[in-house]
Amino acid sequence: MIPVLLDCDTGIDDALALVYLAALHKLGTIKLVGVSTTAGNVDVAQTALNTQWVLEQCDLKEIPVVAGQAVPLEVPLVTTPETHGQHGLGYITGYITPELHTQIPAASWQELWHEAINTYPDLRLIVTGPATNLATFGPVSRTTLMGGAYLYPGNTTPTAEWNSWVDPHAAKQAFAQATDPIKVCSLGVTEQFTINPTSLNAVIAALGRTPIAQYLPEILRFYFEFHEAQGEGYLAQIHDLLTCMIALEQIPFTARELTIDVEAESELLRGTTIADIRGHWGRPANANLVQTADIAAAHAELLRTLHAATNL
Repeated sequence: MIPVLLDCDTGIDDALALVYLAALHKLGTIKLVGVSTTAGNVDVAQTALNTQWVLEQCDLKEIPVVAGQAVPLEVPLVTTPETHGQHGLGYITGYITPELHTQIPAASWQELWHEAINTYPDLRLIVTGPATNLATFGPVSRTTLMGGAYLYPGNTTPTAEWNSWVDPHAAKQAFAQATDPIKVCSLGVTEQFTINPTSLNAVIAALGRTPIAQYLPEILRFYFEFHEAQGEGYLAQIHDLLTCMIALEQIPFTARELTIDVEAESELLRGTTIADIRGHWGRPANANLVQTADIAAAHAELLRTLHAATNL
C-alpha cells in the first residue's frame, strides 16, 4: 500500500485524477492520506470544495481536505473559468452548499503535510496544480509534479504551460530547493491522454453505481466544448490523471534525469520551463523529466481500476 498526499487545484482533470485515486484507495493499492489544494483553475476555497465533493461522490468522504495557499508567491492570481467552468467542474454547480463549507477542516495544510511526512516515510507527494504549496513548504522526497512544456508548445502562452505560468516563482523555487529529483510530467506527455464521449461512456460503465458517474457527462461536456473551440476536437486532455498513474508507476513510462529552471521575471516568457538536456549549466540534476508514457496502457489501467473497485 503506497501512502499518497495529493496537492491539486481541482478542476476537471484533477477531478478525474481524484476518481482514479479513490478507486486505488478502495482497492488497497494506495492509502490516500489527505488532499491539500491550491488556487489555480479556480480560487483556493473553491478547489477545496470541489475536492471534497468529488471524494464524497466516490464514497470516500473520510479523506481530509485542506485549503492551502490562497495566492501565488509574487504575481496576482489568475483563474481559468473559460477552461473549467465558473466553479471549476464544468456545468456542475448545484452541489455548492453551506454544509460543504463547514465540513472542510480548519487545520492548516502545513499540519497535514507534516503529519503525512512524519507518519509515512515512503510518502508520495503528487502536485497537479501550481507549485505554490510545495515551494512554500520546502522540499519533499518522492514528489511528482504536473507542469511545464519542454521543446513543446505551451497551452497558456507560446512557451508556457498553465501551472508553471500561474505561479512561475513557485515553480522556479520548487526545482531550486529540491533535494532529490522531482518527477515531472509535462504537456508533451500529458496532452496525449485524452477522453472522448466513447471512452467517457466506458469510464461511466466501469464506475457502476458510484455516485460520481451520474455527474461526469456534465463535467466533461464543458471540457469537450472547450477543447473543440480550441481546434483540438470534441475531446478532453486529462493531464492530472496520467500524472497520477506515472507517479505511482502503474503504467510503463520513460524518464530522463536532468536540471530544470523556470523563467519567472520576464513578462513575455513568464512560466517558460527550461531543461538543460546537455548539461550546459553544470548543476546537479533536480528532475526526472518523463519522456514517454504508454497511453494505451493508461486507458486500460483506468478502466481496470474503476471496475475492480466498483465490484469489491
